[in-house]
Amino acid sequence: MVIWLMGISGAGKTTIGRRLEAHFNELGVKNYLLDGDEVRDLFDRDLGYSDAEREANIKRIILGAYLLDRNDIVGIVCNISPLERLRALARRKIAGYNEVYLKKDLQISMKNDVKGMYRANAGKTQIVGIDAAFDQPRHPDLVLEVDKQTEEETYQAVLDYIAAKYGPRYQ
Repeated sequence: MVIWLMGISGAGKTTIGRRLEAHFNELGVKNYLLDGDEVRDLFDRDLGYSDAEREANIKRIILGAYLLDRNDIVGIVCNISPLERLRALARRKIAGYNEVYLKKDLQISMKNDVKGMYRANAGKTQIVGIDAAFDQPRHPDLVLEVDKQTEEETYQAVLDYIAAKYGPRYQ
């Protein structure tokens, strides 16, 4: 299975992803977390943030998730994933794809600015949701309104989804 956590910057993707990683490790389930920022670092940040470069980076992540799924390793993807057509590609190519949309209000995310993304990058880089496209997901498997839930409730909702779909082994 691949749990693809997507949403704007500050939605909690990496936070929930790391908790899932720890959970699967405690259960002895082979897993790997693919974080969009870490994928960029792996390739020495050779890609910028133009539309074409964002697409290339997401395709790298899709390939990594595909390989994990094919080798029976639970993939946990934490990525903004702003383009519906690339999410559709991932769904077509990855048999165990599960799209979890961490829906976050842009104004709240900008106010909290957990990573300093909105203030530090203002005017330097296109920011997804402001001046770069963010397509609302058409077919997410799970939508969580993170502004209305605690981190614990969001995490538990993902665990409940996984257990309902794949069985209590993952609870």
